[in-house]
Amino acid sequence: MTTCVHLLGDCSVRLWGLTSRERLGRMLEKHPGARLCEAHEPLPPAGSVLLLREDYLYDERVLRGLLDTPDVALQDPRDGTLVAARLPAGELAGTAGLDAPAIGRLRRVRPDTVASGLQEQLRKFDPPWVARIAEGEREALERALFDGAYKGVTDFITRGVWPVPARRATAWCVRLGLSPNHVTAASYVLAILAGYWFWQGAYGAGLLAGWLMTFLDTVDGKLARVTVTSTRFGDVFDHALDLVHPPLWYLAWGMGLSAGWDAAIPLDTLLWVIFAGYVAGRLCEGAFKFAAPFSLFLWRPFDSLNRLVTARRNPNLLILTLAWALGAGDTGLLLVALWTLVSTLVLAARVFWALLLRRRGAELQPWLSQIDLRAEGHRPIVRLFAPRSGLSDV
Repeated sequence: MTTCVHLLGDCSVRLWGLTSRERLGRMLEKHPGARLCEAHEPLPPAGSVLLLREDYLYDERVLRGLLDTPDVALQDPRDGTLVAARLPAGELAGTAGLDAPAIGRLRRVRPDTVASGLQEQLRKFDPPWVARIAEGEREALERALFDGAYKGVTDFITRGVWPVPARRATAWCVRLGLSPNHVTAASYVLAILAGYWFWQGAYGAGLLAGWLMTFLDTVDGKLARVTVTSTRFGDVFDHALDLVHPPLWYLAWGMGLSAGWDAAIPLDTLLWVIFAGYVAGRLCEGAFKFAAPFSLFLWRPFDSLNRLVTARRNPNLLILTLAWALGAGDTGLLLVALWTLVSTLVLAARVFWALLLRRRGAELQPWLSQIDLRAEGHRPIVRLFAPRSGLSDV
């Protein structure tokens, strides 16, 4: 049964180029059981209605929770303001409004209660939120939306270095009307150029192209989320590049060194170690799904910390960059091989332990979902992996 979504009031403030109505319309496209009704449309005689204040910004988890939960009224936890309600259409007597008598019987909920259970599914661990939209808060709201676009855990460069410049680049893309797929296409070009220059031994140019590619790899995802333009094609388009290019870069780096290679370990052996270690590491991450329905890197604090530095593209690219700067490209490749081997062995040990626990009947849970994210004592370590959105301060 379709839920008719009615927006109440009016809001002309644009966040990342979108009005509240445009943003909610795009968000609702992901929910086939809901449709955004025009203001002049009468309420349906049957089915359910979701009333939303247009001058509020809604976390995706909260919107989904409201669509999945009947007979609830959502309050802004900061001041108790009623901002949304879901109830049968017939109880509104043909008039949409949060002051209708039928609203009084509804169960009052907060963002965290109506969105409970969606943390792991959406790979987000900051508390669910709603926020009032005002022109004076536009910059803070845009910053909060951008910070909230980070999902799960990632490496320390993506988490600690890219956010500020990536936010500026994302704003530039919005102003130019660039889509996430435009940015991903540029990443493909840079990835190919980096591999070509590595193969030719032009490591400086290759590293510059490589770092620009990793930066755009952050921008395209954030652009898609803040403008609500994520698509299945875009996701495959982006992740296909992420999956394929790293081992090809290492192979190209080795080929650039092949003419003068004089290390004790044969170059072919080293490249096979890197390639096999990369594939084995990815297989370990996939094998963890047999133990639990979430990412290995969300299991325990150790695993999240390990994700910051494990041998994936950005940490390995940093190793190669430092080695090149010191005039030791061959040593850089040796270190990448060593770090890949160590990282893969750690992942394999963690997967083995998880499967053993699962076989013994244990129910594995991601560590971030087991703590109170609002507790002050947990905030420092939580922010390391999931930066606070800042919406609670708006």
